Amino acid sequence: MIRPINHDTLFLQQKAKPATPKDASLIKDLHDTLAAHRERCVGMAANMIGVNRAMIIASMGPIDMVLINPRIIQKSGAFDTEEGCLSLNGERPCTRYEQITVQYLDEQWHPQTRQFSDFFAQIIQHECDHLAGILI
Repeated sequence: MIRPINHDTLFLQQKAKPATPKDASLIKDLHDTLAAHRERCVGMAANMIGVNRAMIIASMGPIDMVLINPRIIQKSGAFDTEEGCLSLNGERPCTRYEQITVQYLDEQWHPQTRQFSDFFAQIIQHECDHLAGILI
């Protein structure tokens, strides 16, 4: 189901609660909502569609990847950039890392550890900030 984009900064600043298998329907909602906004969005966190759970989706080229309860456990190569957000107006400066290692559950709720780099790493960092209640 395509959900409306949340613009409530007080809600967006709340730290996300861990997702459980009871939140499985959120996976489809993230896929559907990202697809509906593809022309100006490459990723989103569950709180961007009004659900305070630790789940994100990132566009990895032809594949949209859901990461459940993601945790960045390693990062290297800091750089400064500016980013926009579908939930907020304008662009803001932020620091990102060229390479990150993330622990997460996949869409089948299996534990994974994976390295991401460059733009994909940047998307995941932005969405993980959302889960921590950090607005850029």
